[in-house]
Amino acid sequence: MTNIDVVEIQKILPHRFPFLLIDRITDLVEGESIEGFKNVTIGEHIFQGHFPNHPIYPGVMIVEGMAQAGGVLAFKSASKEDQEAAKDKVVYFMSIDKCKFRSPVTPGDRLVYKLNVIKQRGNIWVLGAKAFVDDKLVCEAELKAMIVDK
Repeated sequence: MTNIDVVEIQKILPHRFPFLLIDRITDLVEGESIEGFKNVTIGEHIFQGHFPNHPIYPGVMIVEGMAQAGGVLAFKSASKEDQEAAKDKVVYFMSIDKCKFRSPVTPGDRLVYKLNVIKQRGNIWVLGAKAFVDDKLVCEAELKAMIVDK
């Protein structure tokens, strides 16, 4: 069982508050899969405008959270030398395919991100990504990303 906390995640990803959208990694199989979560709270800045008196966590933020988990997977799957070089790298989206939103996410929910590698060649990664709340699928997508120099 893996346990990568937010301090360690910030050593891997360049994202920071308010755009760091993953709180913890709970499982990681290098080159294969990752699982992590984000606790959604009413204190999120996004709820000031989405939507007042009816807070819904935006789908685009769910997709970004899944992508950030995928970035952790890609960087942690690299060789030790490449992990050192990762400080000068960033993950870019190439495509988001087959994206579906199944159920709204609201304050108090814990978003669990589960991703698996569909294909990986060089610096290109294709990931199957799903997000759950209480074991209920709320979002799914196929993400393609590339690791590039900053």
